[in-house]
Amino acid sequence: MSHTQAVRMLAGVRVKLMQDGPPVPGAQTVLFLHGAGGASQWLPFMDQLAGDFELYVPEHPGFGDSDTPAWLKRVEDLAYYYLDVLKELDLTGVHLVGHSLGGWTAAALAIKDCSRIKSLTLISAAGVHVHGVARIDNFMGNPEQTLRALIHDQSVADQLLALDLPPEERERQLKNRFTTARLVWQPRSYDPYLPQWLHRIRVPTHVVWGEHDRLFPLPIGQEYQRLIPGACLTVLDGCGHLPPIEQPQPCAGAVTQFVNAVCAAEASV
Repeated sequence: MSHTQAVRMLAGVRVKLMQDGPPVPGAQTVLFLHGAGGASQWLPFMDQLAGDFELYVPEHPGFGDSDTPAWLKRVEDLAYYYLDVLKELDLTGVHLVGHSLGGWTAAALAIKDCSRIKSLTLISAAGVHVHGVARIDNFMGNPEQTLRALIHDQSVADQLLALDLPPEERERQLKNRFTTARLVWQPRSYDPYLPQWLHRIRVPTHVVWGEHDRLFPLPIGQEYQRLIPGACLTVLDGCGHLPPIEQPQPCAGAVTQFVNAVCAAEASV
């Protein structure tokens, strides 16, 4: 599938926006917020979603080919930014999907204002701390060690590590790492105040988690499910922290099934 991508001014910031969807009117809209690794490439996971939905994939301010605004200091800033983006693009009835850092951003956005959102899917989301749950620190170790720790199936890690990345992609990765550190360094990858407001999320919510996530282990996903009213949980067997990369088809399938169920329930009312 041939997606479009362009760097454009969006809510006051030059950001890269990738977009694709089926050539049929009335397709549901999905906004995907990426994790700390960025969104420099169109992935098979995105291709599968774009077969059914009008898919928007922005590269966050501060990441990849997007500009870094001076105001970007917290995940909360990203959440407010995307509220402005939804308004500027005049998107309504959006199915918001976020992975890792993007999941934290999506949850923070939904706490503030769900008026343009029809459903929420959190994939291995950062943002919540569960006392006593051991986590790896993805800022420690070299890039290979970090990648291997994030992926359960080491044959997938081998494939990714064998890729010959051009210098500009390595520059993007360094930029992504620096911006991620700026946003989540202390406390490390969570907001102690986030859990007390998750009850404000009043749209159908789906929590998708890798069974073997070592960065944000499954109890964190279970805590999201517990704190968001009516949330459901899908656990992907044999998967680590990167379901969209490690298991693109099952992950996209779980998102599609949930979005379709939400739409069917809405139509039956």
